[in-house]
Amino acid sequence: MQLDAFRRDLDHWLDEHETELAPDHAGLGTLDEQTAQLAKVKRLTYDADWMRWGWPTRVGGLGGSTLLRAYLGEAVAIRDLAEAGLYSMTEVLAPTIIDYAPAELAKTMVPRLLRGDETWCQGFSEPGTGSNLAALACRARRTEEGWRVSGQKVWTSLAQYAQRCVLLTRTGLPESAHKGITALFVDMDSPGITTRPIETMHGVEEFSEVFFDDVAVPFERTLGKAGEGWSVAMDLLPFERSTALWHRGAYLYRRMAQMLSCAPAGALTPAEVGRAAQNLFAFRARSRATQHRLAAGEQLGAETSVDKILLATAEQEVFDLVAHGLADDVLSGDGAPSERWRAEFLYSRAATIYGGTAEIQRNIIARRLLDLGTDR
Repeated sequence: MQLDAFRRDLDHWLDEHETELAPDHAGLGTLDEQTAQLAKVKRLTYDADWMRWGWPTRVGGLGGSTLLRAYLGEAVAIRDLAEAGLYSMTEVLAPTIIDYAPAELAKTMVPRLLRGDETWCQGFSEPGTGSNLAALACRARRTEEGWRVSGQKVWTSLAQYAQRCVLLTRTGLPESAHKGITALFVDMDSPGITTRPIETMHGVEEFSEVFFDDVAVPFERTLGKAGEGWSVAMDLLPFERSTALWHRGAYLYRRMAQMLSCAPAGALTPAEVGRAAQNLFAFRARSRATQHRLAAGEQLGAETSVDKILLATAEQEVFDLVAHGLADDVLSGDGAPSERWRAEFLYSRAATIYGGTAEIQRNIIARRLLDLGTDR
C-alpha cells in the first residue's frame, strides 16, 4: 500500500472508531491505565490490519514500507490514543527480534507484541555501569541444558508488566568487553526472576530493578550467536534513538499546540515560542530524513545520536515553554489537566538521560562521526 492511500484510509478509520479507541481514563492516567489503553489500541489496530502494515510477512505482517507503521505511530500520538513512549517500545524491540531470533521464534512472538497481547522489556542497563554498556556483569553460564543467568538490571522500563525481556549477558571474561556479551530472549515468568519497581520524580513506577537468580534460559532463546550480543545491541540502539523518536515528536507537536491554545494572553513572548518551535521543527526534519533512510533499506547507526540530541533539546524546550506559559497549572493546579502538565514537565527533565545521556550521544558523534579521538 502507498503511503498517501494508507494515510487517507487510516485517518478515515480512526475517525470512525474514535469512541472505541478513546482512553477510558482522564488526563495522563495511571501506568496501569496507560498500559491497558496501549494494549487496547494495538489490538484494535492489529485486528483491522493497520498495525500489520510495514512489518515483514514472515512474522505475520503485511509488508510494505516502514513509513506505513511510522505514520500509524504518529497518528496514535497526535490523537492522544496511547502514551507515545510506551507505544514506541514496539519499534525498539521488534526489529531486532525479527533480525536475530530464530525464524520460528520470531514468527511466534512478534505478532503477540504487535497485537498488544504481550509487553516486552529491554534488559541492558546495570547498577554501577552508567552509560558504559560494555561493562555489564549480568552473567549467563553455559550448562548442558541451556544458559543459567545470574545478575541484576536496572532502569528496565515496564519490567513489571513484561512477558519477555531482550537481555544482554556476559558469557566471556570481563576483559573481553563487548566481545564476551550474549543476547537472550527471556521469559519473565521464569523461576528466579524478581522485579522491583522504581518510582520516578513524577510519581510513576515506570522503571524497575530486575534480579536474576540462576534463571534457566534455553539455548534456542539465544539472539544471534553466543558471544556476539554486542552486534544485537548495536542493531537495537539506533531504533531506540530514531524510529521510536518519531512518535514522540508527534506527541510534542500536539502538546505544544494545546499549550498555546490555552496559555493566557501575553504569558509568552514570540521569541520564546519561536525558539521552542525552531528546535521542534529541526528535530522533526532530521527524524523524517531518518524514517526515509530506514524505508530505503539503509543501515541505521551512530548518526542516530544526532536524532536523540535534537529530540531531548526539543522536548525540554517545549515543556520549559509549558512551565512558563501555564505556570499556575504546572506548579499548583488541581484536576487531571494540571496533573498531566505537571507530570509531563517533570518527565521532560529526563529527556537528556533516557535512551543514552546527551553527553554519551555527543561522545558518539565526536568519535564515530567526526573522528575526534578514540572510540572505545
